[in-house]
Amino acid sequence: MPTIFTRIIKGEIPCHKIAETENCFAFLDIQPLAKGHTLVIPKTETDYIFSLDDKLLTELQLFSKTIARAIEKAVPCKRIGVAVIGLEVPHAHIHLIPINSVSDINFAQPKLKLPAEEMEKIAQAIRQALIQQGRS
Repeated sequence: MPTIFTRIIKGEIPCHKIAETENCFAFLDIQPLAKGHTLVIPKTETDYIFSLDDKLLTELQLFSKTIARAIEKAVPCKRIGVAVIGLEVPHAHIHLIPINSVSDINFAQPKLKLPAEEMEKIAQAIRQALIQQGRS
């Protein structure tokens, strides 16, 4: 049975897509810790990030860097925090979270509940920042 992330990639489940390449996909987390919290995933359904082959892992990391730079431009923050936990969904994924302090990346804290319109505005701002970087 495909993971929820595979179903998102295939368009079976809607998302606030940020960008994609041939092998990677980025979209807003629907239960964000902060505005702009983005998930970056390989299109290949692999449970554990360190099970990815070196080429795809490198591509995923470089794609994450591009997305993180766009988030920084679109969402006021000091840094983009990075987390790889891998227990919630059996599909490798990287969390990119705008942070101003260490406590901003605490997954035990309550998640934001943002209206779809606000999520789409955030996604659009990040996509615009990608265009300005010369990537889409």
